[in-house]
Amino acid sequence: MSDPTPESTDVGGVAVPRPNAVVAVLAFSGIVVSLMQTLVIPLVPELPKLLDAPASDTAWAITATLLASAVATPVVGRLGDMYGKRRLLLISLVLLTAGSVVCALADSLAPMVIGRGLQGLSAGVIPLGISIMRDELPAEKLHSATAVMSASLGVGGALGLPSAALIADNLDWHALFWVSVAFGVVATVLVVTLVPESRVRTGGRFDLIGALGLSVALVSLLLAVSKGADWGWSSGATLGLFATGLLVLLVWGVYQLRTDHALVDLRVASRRQVLLTNLASLSFGFSMFAMSLVIPQLLQLPEATGYGLGKSLLVSGLVLAPQGLVMMGTAPVSARITRAFGPKVTLMLGALTVAVGYALNTVMMAEIWQLVLVSCVIGAGVGLAYGAMPALVMGAVPVSETAAANSLNTLMRAIGTSSSSAVTGVVLAHMTIMLGPAALPSENGFRTVMIVGCGAALLALGVASFIPRQVPLAAGHPSVHPTEEAASASTVAETKA
Repeated sequence: MSDPTPESTDVGGVAVPRPNAVVAVLAFSGIVVSLMQTLVIPLVPELPKLLDAPASDTAWAITATLLASAVATPVVGRLGDMYGKRRLLLISLVLLTAGSVVCALADSLAPMVIGRGLQGLSAGVIPLGISIMRDELPAEKLHSATAVMSASLGVGGALGLPSAALIADNLDWHALFWVSVAFGVVATVLVVTLVPESRVRTGGRFDLIGALGLSVALVSLLLAVSKGADWGWSSGATLGLFATGLLVLLVWGVYQLRTDHALVDLRVASRRQVLLTNLASLSFGFSMFAMSLVIPQLLQLPEATGYGLGKSLLVSGLVLAPQGLVMMGTAPVSARITRAFGPKVTLMLGALTVAVGYALNTVMMAEIWQLVLVSCVIGAGVGLAYGAMPALVMGAVPVSETAAANSLNTLMRAIGTSSSSAVTGVVLAHMTIMLGPAALPSENGFRTVMIVGCGAALLALGVASFIPRQVPLAAGHPSVHPTEEAASASTVAETKA
């Protein structure tokens, strides 16, 4: 039968089997990877005892994942464009599974940090999945599919905390990582079975020097941000890392502009639409993560503070869980708004919704239902914005650079969330009350963080307002967006020049 069916769709003369299944498998893989970010949270207070190491050292179980994901995301994206996105997707899932096995077998600090680092190397799954969708899906499915894939980052994080708390409370802590192994194996098998390999390749030579330079810069900057509160923001180690990161980043940028096989094409990345989208993503990542740090603490602080609710970690996770469902449910809404008005409008609407959520949170923080409502409002805004960001990026870069461009956008969001964690930690550490011998974050400290989160969302809204307006993609339009054609034509012209 020549007509496309839900089981087989013709794209560019090639039959893509079961497009809906491809979307489901890629979104599931994204959720599995994002689960890794929250998997270890219930264990953090117990890690010093479990691993027989001081708390300052066990914090590396979190930091190792952050640093590994920052290094892997741009590198894996570029390798995916060159050697096959599905191939790199599978490698990422295998690394996640291997890291989970190492953690599941760990009883000391070193293997735990190694395993968490391997898990962090899988962070490129979501941008790779979005890029596969662009290559393989028909136009009418692309916006909704990429919105779902992008939302999987938040869904996994929201669902991971209650699930991990439930397992940690009822089973041996190693079971957390054996569950992760099972999910990793299932995701790998599904990708092998149902996801096709893209024919779109850039070829060329991998920029190893550029990859090493960017890795040094990112590790230096993120290590300074994540450990600055422990080491002291004015300490030699913190200032030295900041200086090293900025200097290496400057030299790296000059090198990228001069090499023929750049890891990141800065000329494409500096295009107005791509640059502003990435800047908005950084600010938006900062904003959305503040809620994940504030609400659990409000729920778990003692009632004796007058504003804490005295709940368990499991209850805290359950309060945040509906946010993940809202994100996923908002994804098709994001796609419809994008098709009707363009992704710029969708991103702006998402940022405004998040700002409203934080404004509500400054006056609604006394009851569980209020925090559920606030988290859902912010989740809806995140779902809208996360669905629009890939559309904006892909609408301004050539098909051959899709994975690298999406990976850079994902990295910008990750830098925003890391910065948010550092700033929130500083605010809450300096605005405290005394409850017995303990200094606890004050109510005004939490409100300050919410105001900062609201401001960051409004900043993202302001930046997004300067993004060039795109022509909405009408139903039945060819698979290449008008701005996508223009971007590709511009790239060809630059190459010839």
